[in-house]
Amino acid sequence: MKVRIRHPAGQAAVTLSDAATVLDLVQRVKDISLLDTFDLKIGYPPEPLRLEEFEVTTPLIRTGKKYDGEQLIVSRTSPPTPPSHSANRHPEKSSNIAQTSESGDEQSNPVFSFAGFGAAPPTANPSYLSNPLSLSRKSNNIEQDPPEIALATHNATMVLRVVPDDNACLFRAFNTAFFGSMDNMHELRSVVAQNIQADPDTYSAVVLEKNPDDYCRWIQTSDAWGGAIELDIFSKHFDIEICSIDVQSLRIDRYNEDRPNRCILVYSGIHYDAIALSPSDPPHMHSNLPPEYDTKVFDSSDERILQAAIELCTVLKGRKYFTDTAKFNLKCKTCGALLMGESGASEHALATSHVDFGEAE
Repeated sequence: MKVRIRHPAGQAAVTLSDAATVLDLVQRVKDISLLDTFDLKIGYPPEPLRLEEFEVTTPLIRTGKKYDGEQLIVSRTSPPTPPSHSANRHPEKSSNIAQTSESGDEQSNPVFSFAGFGAAPPTANPSYLSNPLSLSRKSNNIEQDPPEIALATHNATMVLRVVPDDNACLFRAFNTAFFGSMDNMHELRSVVAQNIQADPDTYSAVVLEKNPDDYCRWIQTSDAWGGAIELDIFSKHFDIEICSIDVQSLRIDRYNEDRPNRCILVYSGIHYDAIALSPSDPPHMHSNLPPEYDTKVFDSSDERILQAAIELCTVLKGRKYFTDTAKFNLKCKTCGALLMGESGASEHALATSHVDFGEAE
């Protein structure tokens, strides 16, 4: 089963076996987030995931939740402070997830604490929380030689419209898919902020992983990158289904499903591009027309379009057009340190407050 984990320093996709246990999942969360204590929510809208109700050896499939293809949100917590009159109350780390009070009852705010799992490095100024990690890819030739899929049924060729590799790639990809332009970045960022402010129950500090006002200020800066939250907002605000295809897993994440029209984005780990249908001559293997002739908003009932998009992403996967955020080599652009995976970048950010990383050869 594949699970996407969002944590305070970023996000990562993980694969768990069908026999994975509660302990297996918690350990993966700790390894990726570098948090020793945390709360969990799953799905969208996020619901509390109370793994403390189960033994650590319980298989995940018996916890009553669907994990495959879902998003897990990890939020930072702190162990409860002992009352000043209770000098002997010092919770110990153990192999049990649920901490207990003096009366033996589970605490209302569960804290995950496991002996033997590395705790997050201490930091006096965790500035990465207000400035999330910036990850840029190494160069590739996809833009010069993008894959194309023939669609004779539509007298057209499906193509990948590559957008610039910057922190605005999601905004550019959606903008070109929905509006046919890569401009209006500021307006789209404002749409996100306005929707968050208008719906504080849905877009809470737990979901945003920071104070909503801080998030709104951050997302309107040119360095802020977008993800699932922004796609969810755009799909509802513009009344369109958005399908985001993960190149590495070929998983389709759907936002505002069952709307009459959809656009399709391609997610390659730390980058978004757009899918387009370009008119072409038989046998429709290639199209030389510029993007202004594209169709990028499709009838949601046309499953052949979505099937062709999966075929195109399969070609991209074969050409390694994705970034494995758990295993890729990174270089800190601030100090030059070489690191492994997003968790390595997160640990480095905790220790140094450096947040700008690029994919290394």
